[in-house]
Amino acid sequence: MSLRFHWFLPTTGDSRALIGGGHAVPAGVGRPQARPGTADRLRPPTIDYLAQVARSAEQLGFEAVLTPTGTWCEDAWLVTAALLRETSRLKFLVAFRPGFVSPTLAAQMAATYQRISGGRLLLNVVTGGEAAEQRRFGDHLDHAERYARTGEFLEIVRGAWTGTPFDFKGDHYHVDGAVVALPPDPIPEIYFGGSSGPAGPVAAKHVDVYLTWGEPPAQVAEKIAWMRGLAAAEGRTLRFGIRLHTVSRDTSEAAWAEADRLQSGVDPADIAKAQEALAASDSVGQRRMRSLHEEYRAGGGAGARSLEIHPGLWAGVGLVRAGAGTALVGSHAEVADLIEEYAALGIEEFIMSGYPHLEESYWFGEGVLSELRRRGSYTGPGGAA
Repeated sequence: MSLRFHWFLPTTGDSRALIGGGHAVPAGVGRPQARPGTADRLRPPTIDYLAQVARSAEQLGFEAVLTPTGTWCEDAWLVTAALLRETSRLKFLVAFRPGFVSPTLAAQMAATYQRISGGRLLLNVVTGGEAAEQRRFGDHLDHAERYARTGEFLEIVRGAWTGTPFDFKGDHYHVDGAVVALPPDPIPEIYFGGSSGPAGPVAAKHVDVYLTWGEPPAQVAEKIAWMRGLAAAEGRTLRFGIRLHTVSRDTSEAAWAEADRLQSGVDPADIAKAQEALAASDSVGQRRMRSLHEEYRAGGGAGARSLEIHPGLWAGVGLVRAGAGTALVGSHAEVADLIEEYAALGIEEFIMSGYPHLEESYWFGEGVLSELRRRGSYTGPGGAA
């Protein structure tokens, strides 16, 4: 198995704190303010700063960067297109919502992107799990219907990419002769995540890489078995990826001290507001993330170690952050050990991030990736050793 590693573009801004650190925070939770004697200040997502992150990811040996989608993010298509000339090899994993754009137009956009980038586009299809945000964009379908629409969307996109006019009539889309001027070469790989019942069949039939958030290995193994069974019924096989944060240092003690700093820097009132907002989500994946730190919310334990839900897996990020809520914490060797534990289950792709994204890319790239290369677990692409 050849492991692939990707980094993250913080298109909502970046900081040395969990809140505002590269992704939207739940409604009602404030942005970080600089504390006396600290450097916990928000870094705006300017194109110059994002170019720094992208160039560093390329130099360190990451294959791609995930660029998120949502109300509080800069548009992923536009930002990554602007960064193409700032990089030469790096791929861009562009997240987008299928219900917000015509499938034929999306097929055309992707084909154009592949040509102008020299084949550096990957697609992350985000069906959408937050009803309030979906309504903000004019989408009023319920959870199950959104996944059904995603399935139709992907069928049309793949049909348009064949170069032969494609007809389709379903419950959500009706197109006649969907086609692009020139099929993309190569066809962009499609990444997709979803933990609910309606998500599984869509992934099994249409996507290349099934993504999970960073649950403990036993739960990840159950997901992989579930998806392998569904894919086999479609006569297909899937690759598997995982979305995680990282805090790696030269020693385990230093890494956990940094996790303690991140956790202690969050106001308990912000945690309460965030958890109230996240509890309203109809995303099954989000409910699974919240369940990983229920003991903390009930008043048990203190410090980062109290949220170590598996050796080296810390659930503290999910106290205030929507989406991926766990981090690999430890020495570079310990983090490499946990990556190899996930790889043994069948995880081939790792989408990583950290606070702040520029500095943490170096800790992970020069520490963990170098360790994995030394072990022979990771062979490329080339980067800082």
